[in-house]
Amino acid sequence: MTEGQKQSPWWTPERHLDRKPFLQARSAISRALRDWFEDEGFAEVETGILQKSPGNETHLHAPSADLTSASGDKLKYFLRTSPEFACKKLLAAGETKIVEFARVFRDRERGPLHLPEFTMLEWYRANESYEAVMADSVVVIAQAAQTTGIGTFAFRGKVADPFAEPDLLTVADAFTRFAAIDLLATIPHGQADREALAAAATDRVRITDDDTWSDIFSKVLVEHVEPHLGQGRLTILYEYPAPESALARAKPSDPRVAERFEVYACGVELANGFGELIDAGEQRSRFIAAMDEKERRYGERYPLDEDFLAAMTQMPEACGVALGFDRLVMLASGATRIDQVVWTPPPEDGP
Repeated sequence: MTEGQKQSPWWTPERHLDRKPFLQARSAISRALRDWFEDEGFAEVETGILQKSPGNETHLHAPSADLTSASGDKLKYFLRTSPEFACKKLLAAGETKIVEFARVFRDRERGPLHLPEFTMLEWYRANESYEAVMADSVVVIAQAAQTTGIGTFAFRGKVADPFAEPDLLTVADAFTRFAAIDLLATIPHGQADREALAAAATDRVRITDDDTWSDIFSKVLVEHVEPHLGQGRLTILYEYPAPESALARAKPSDPRVAERFEVYACGVELANGFGELIDAGEQRSRFIAAMDEKERRYGERYPLDEDFLAAMTQMPEACGVALGFDRLVMLASGATRIDQVVWTPPPEDGP
């Protein structure tokens, strides 16, 4: 291909033939994981893509859709960034073990590991601790590798054995080991001390006056911690700091951290799981704070899903995890870009 010449569309026979082994691996992994979840007693569910609220995280952006009701009223909906709200409503309804291969959407995202439309494999267990879905995640990743017969995951010069015992590492220990920062000292009683973290990280990352505690945390995580995770074997990074708890509950024995974990392979984040928060009042406060920050940064905010907050009052104790299915297929098939494992990838240069 000469300089300036565009790559052929994904649907040209030659290019499709190059991608076909990865797509066949995707189908095989999907079948294997569906069988595994069925054997474990999970009900596979299908929840709606159009939602009144797409999620309420500061840095997640959702495409919107304008609908017209039968009476002619104009209605604004969003394409969900996650099936989480709907799945938790099903837990409130009495479901105890559910899984969904969910199509989700994220605006402002595109790259070797990101697509604006992708598949999220999300599952929940009622009345179990978050260690249960942590263990599930390790098994699911190994199942994918076993299905394709790949012995080692590889990405950008990093390798990981998907069958080896994972490395368990708290976020606080990771910050100490890789950035020489005492993270817990910057969240006394679970409250973010922005100046304390800024002082500790001042020679580690570039800090601006506009950076919040979470901004500084994310910079250190991305620049100094994540590159070391999932090397040689999977890493389970757990006990996220309270300011980064999202929809996770606080650890009962230490309010500075939350029951949240992430799984990494080859420096790639594969899964994000919670011991689920079921305090609707606390969740509302977190959502409002996140939307206030979104409005300050991006000039927009998303409505709260009042139906979800009402359902939270009837939710049982639960744990759940979201795993990037396309990323898992990419690693398990030997692909180098996420769009190689998607049957009909979105346009590379816009419509």
